[in-house]
Amino acid sequence: TLGFAAGLAEEAALEKVSLEAALRLGEGRPRYALKWPNDVLAGGKKLVGIALEAEAIGDRLAVVAGIGTNVVAAPEGTPTPAVSLAALGVQISAEELFSALSDAWVEFRGIWDNGRGFAEIRKLWLERAAGLGEKVAIHTGTTTLEGIFDTIDDTGCLIVRTAEGRLVPVAAGEVFFGRVASVGAA
Repeated sequence: TLGFAAGLAEEAALEKVSLEAALRLGEGRPRYALKWPNDVLAGGKKLVGIALEAEAIGDRLAVVAGIGTNVVAAPEGTPTPAVSLAALGVQISAEELFSALSDAWVEFRGIWDNGRGFAEIRKLWLERAAGLGEKVAIHTGTTTLEGIFDTIDDTGCLIVRTAEGRLVPVAAGEVFFGRVASVGAA
């Protein structure tokens, strides 16, 4: 569940630097949404990818959160179209973003509190969720599950409501929303 706290921290950092840039330039700022389980979108395009790696060290668990943000440029030809902060009109350095992210990480890591605060993280994450209530297709290896993105549960699984009304938890998979869900499922 730490990945959800990382997503919230990145989204908060992006909001902060975008607001500062908008105030400097006198322009509007982009809106961001969290894509299950570990991306941040701007206008439906992927701006950030988050990956967590864990390793047992003695009786403890060490976790490294990798957060990749398209600051200056974005890759082309990806399954989900990508965008950069620069293309959104947010001209900042990676160092400025990292500073904002560090502050936000302290806040959301504290709320998460080694998983004890996941209920609050879940609530905050759902307020910023991309595709909630929309058509979704999830590729889980060899199968594709289609339905409506209903919620995430108390373990972080995406809950899909199928056409038959079943609620199906999904622990991992590649997610496609809206029109892309139909295209991605093909």
